[in-house]
Amino acid sequence: MRQINNITIISLFFTLLIGQSNREALIPGSDRSEGQGPFKRMVIRGATMINGNGSPPVGPVDIVIEKNRITEVKSVGYPGVPIKESRRPKKGDYEIDASGHYVLPGFVDLHVHAGNPQKAPDTDYVYKLWLAHGVTTVRGVGLGPLEFTLKEKDRSKANKITAPRIWAYHRPGQGKDWKGGPIRDPENARKWVRYIANKGVDGLKLGSYDPVIMAALIDEAKKQKLGTTAHLGQTGVARMNTLDAARLGLGTQTHFYGLFESMYEETDVQTYPIDMNYNNEQHRFGQVARQWKLVKPNGEKWESLKKELIELDLTMDPTMTIYAAGRNVMFARNADWHEKYTLPSMWDFYTPNREAHGSYWFDWTTHDEIAWRKFYQVWMQFLNEYKNAGGRVTTGSDSGFIYKLFGFGYIEELELLQEAGFHPLEVIRAATLHGAETLHKPLGTEPDFGLIAPGYLADLVIVKENPLANFKVLYGTGAIVVNNENKPERVGGVDYTIKDGIIFDAKKLLKDVENMVNKAKREDGELKKY
Repeated sequence: MRQINNITIISLFFTLLIGQSNREALIPGSDRSEGQGPFKRMVIRGATMINGNGSPPVGPVDIVIEKNRITEVKSVGYPGVPIKESRRPKKGDYEIDASGHYVLPGFVDLHVHAGNPQKAPDTDYVYKLWLAHGVTTVRGVGLGPLEFTLKEKDRSKANKITAPRIWAYHRPGQGKDWKGGPIRDPENARKWVRYIANKGVDGLKLGSYDPVIMAALIDEAKKQKLGTTAHLGQTGVARMNTLDAARLGLGTQTHFYGLFESMYEETDVQTYPIDMNYNNEQHRFGQVARQWKLVKPNGEKWESLKKELIELDLTMDPTMTIYAAGRNVMFARNADWHEKYTLPSMWDFYTPNREAHGSYWFDWTTHDEIAWRKFYQVWMQFLNEYKNAGGRVTTGSDSGFIYKLFGFGYIEELELLQEAGFHPLEVIRAATLHGAETLHKPLGTEPDFGLIAPGYLADLVIVKENPLANFKVLYGTGAIVVNNENKPERVGGVDYTIKDGIIFDAKKLLKDVENMVNKAKREDGELKKY
């Protein structure tokens, strides 16, 4: 009985979402009308390259792309010295003058959902926000219902829609023609994994399943060369924490659930107050931050956990951005981008509501925010030390909840990694190469994106300002500086996102989103503040 109850509780919210999606479906991406290319031969000229492997910027370089692959990266001179034309690669069918600009690999977001029928039903809105912020690959966990996701994955692969490359991860039991019912025993778990492998799914999104079921799901996923990532929900984490799951072979932990529980000093479960109720979301998200004082940084359990998780090759995909509002809800609520780019339906979803997931500001206090700040300090310390000791840390956003908007939330994740202690070059590596490695690892193959190098897919981000100096220049709203006339102005925003050799004007994509929002406001009323 305990086994069934744990599974039922941790899946409740996601079951509701799936049910909603079946009643009011997401709108698939429109047939692609944006973007130029791919070209037989395209050359990007004179850029400063940040190639994604952690090495320092190099420039000026010329990058040659043939169809959708990088075929040559050539250093063509020195800063401040005229380039000798004789040294440059031959002319392309299409050229981009990127002198004075920076070029990076396309970003990888390892935790996404493509909206929701009630808050953001049009996936064009979501896809364009991702691409406008340089995100060229996403891992849907899930992106939407299973069948919907697989269709969108295929359409994106064929570049029939304006969307990032999609990797499809799904929760156990999903699939319209799955006849096995809920996943309640190991044999059924294995059958479902084989079922989705035949469907073309890339991996599993797991909860904190009971040990025998978790073991079967992960083991069968490995046999089928599928990836695994887990949100180890609080209702089952007492029996399946991060260390438990990693020992079974879990590939990625998303969020932080189960991490702190793996190294409590004086208790085996969280010391919740006696009136705790998980279905009260202020309890759920307010109390989880109180874990900061249950662990001992650099204590014996801390160090032992860090070492063993690295030996087990567990990837950390922290998604710090999605919980950052807990540290300062006023900041999140009044972010620069809401006015232009947040749909009224999204804003309604964010507004405090006891029934809307992630809208838990029923009586949010200074005490709650201080707890979250302290929690982040401890969490960030572990992540930074994990990276320094050789562990892989990646970038994910989980946007669409808790005042976090698609694309914008992803760039905030880069800032939060820097706050944790990552050098900006380490942040870029987490956002590019390490994300690509994580996706390819279950297949046993080397990634073909995530770096700027010959043979890699032409997934690139071109931006005028130096993102290593200020990640804020990657936000669609840019950064505010004082110009030579002593007046504030906004600079930055991605100029071009290239996916599969197709060039997208990032600012035009943002304008499309702004027009969608304005249309929704005319129909539904202005964005309401409170």
